[in-house]
Amino acid sequence: MAMRRAALLATSSVTGLVLLLSLKPHHTTPSAPAGTGSGAATSSPTPGSGTGHSSGASGGAGATGTFTGAVEQTPYGPVQIAVTLSHGELTKVRALQTPSGASRSRAISGYAVPTLTREALGAQSAHIQAVSGASYTSEGYTQSLQSALDKAGA
Repeated sequence: MAMRRAALLATSSVTGLVLLLSLKPHHTTPSAPAGTGSGAATSSPTPGSGTGHSSGASGGAGATGTFTGAVEQTPYGPVQIAVTLSHGELTKVRALQTPSGASRSRAISGYAVPTLTREALGAQSAHIQAVSGASYTSEGYTQSLQSALDKAGA
């Protein structure tokens, strides 16, 4: 009986610890400057485009357009991200390339990329948390994302 309780207690403790470690901290982002708007862009990014244009007309300050990040090589395959900005606000993030050679790589990319994309849009930057179990993909994603934002001047 005591052995059963010890096994149950150990299992419960490990399960609780795993659940606790899987929680993501809530990121607070600074409020956007007045006039930047919060709607999503109506146009989609153009794959392979490495240029965007800066807004010189009326409206908020900051870059507007689609910017493609560098291809980042990971041990499991390349990662490349494109971003769309509207007056300096990150409105869309799209993965152009993700590790897809092996079925395990596709599975990891399948759950990590949407999470990383939500994080990037919420943070409005490349300063995001890595996805547990997808550290190489997360690193390649954030590096390519930062590259795209650097091209935009954001």
